[in-house]
Amino acid sequence: MYTALRLQRKLKQRLRSGEAEITVVTPDPYMTYQPFLPEAAAGSISPRHVVVPLRRVLAHCTIVVGEARRIDHTKRTATVTTLATAEDGTGAVEIPYDELVLAPGSVSRTLPVPGLAEHGVGFKTIEEAIGLRNHVIEQMDIASATRDPAIRDAALTFVFVGGGYAGVEALAELEDMARYTARYYHNIKAEDLKWILVEATGRILPEVGESMGRYAVRELRGRNIDVRLDTRLESCEDRIAVLSDGSRFPTRTLVWTAGVKPAPLLAHTGLPLNERGRLVCTARLTVEGTEHAWAAGDAAAVPDLTASEPGRETAPNAQHAVRQAKVLADNLVAAIDGRPLKEYRHSYAGSVASLGLHKGVAHVYGRRLKGYPAWLMHRTYHLSRVPTFNRKARVLAEWTLAGLFKREIVSLGSLEHPRAEFEIAAGRHPRPDDGDCQ
Repeated sequence: MYTALRLQRKLKQRLRSGEAEITVVTPDPYMTYQPFLPEAAAGSISPRHVVVPLRRVLAHCTIVVGEARRIDHTKRTATVTTLATAEDGTGAVEIPYDELVLAPGSVSRTLPVPGLAEHGVGFKTIEEAIGLRNHVIEQMDIASATRDPAIRDAALTFVFVGGGYAGVEALAELEDMARYTARYYHNIKAEDLKWILVEATGRILPEVGESMGRYAVRELRGRNIDVRLDTRLESCEDRIAVLSDGSRFPTRTLVWTAGVKPAPLLAHTGLPLNERGRLVCTARLTVEGTEHAWAAGDAAAVPDLTASEPGRETAPNAQHAVRQAKVLADNLVAAIDGRPLKEYRHSYAGSVASLGLHKGVAHVYGRRLKGYPAWLMHRTYHLSRVPTFNRKARVLAEWTLAGLFKREIVSLGSLEHPRAEFEIAAGRHPRPDDGDCQ
């Protein structure tokens, strides 16, 4: 989106005259600002304000809602399936191009853990974030109503696997929300809820530094969150999370945030990939050894020219992706005009992470912050980075209102099965809810 937005500005006159055309192929008609997913899950931000509608911000681009299945760069064509592909029976369409920009990002990296595919849920999309919020509150409803102690215990046990940004922020925000929600249940106390964070390495939030990572562990454990370091998930069959240290936790909630991998599309491009499956790129954001092909973001292995060690690549995070997009767009226009290209250089500014309302950690430009100042910096930074003034204003308004009024504690799980009520009225039985996050 950022690349197309900058190209739209740089090529304004050529787009109007028909000399240039920008086509954006995307599986969703919006861009998700992922750093706000934890707050959306906690109810601090409305889900619709976490996403940016592409048709609005890319008014001079052609938006194709679909998925690129294959790219033939020798013929300069992309084979795309759209929402209409199955309806009209014509099959996939081929979209020709002159210049190719690949920025498909990453997908969740799963492992062959028994039961994970059946009972796990990720935390990369707005649908997963809101579904998880609904699910947590529904589990509290189940625990409040059941007479079976085993069901109650499993319903109130929440296991998160992965100690990076997604896992820690999602767990911290949801624990904060659930602890607040518990005050409205006559038979559930905050200490009845069991939150478990499983991390395979010896630290969490490595991006904020070792000392801030240790502080984050102390902060979470101080909230009665069970942080298991150097521990792996061995199995989650039959809704029982089995850990490598021998612990067993009956649970109806398993959130998997243990890493990402490049989008599968890259394997069907014929372009050079490194050992991790990312596109081999130059510092000018061109694909190595390939003309008219560009890449940025999580899918691109871009040399880090600011690193002291030779051969290092830029980290696959939003900080680099957004800045790479601007350089890529400028270089693409420069290539069309026959001008020299610039190299991408950006020193890592630091990291911020939220640990729930008014709590956080930050390591920015060598300075370490924790608690309220870090939380405030987290909000300020991401408010400045979320695209469009419209979204900035709406998010700021919601934060202001959230500070004046009480949290919303409503579960709208029925949104995930909107036809259930009508099917019952029509005499049909809707598909049963299996109690998993899906």
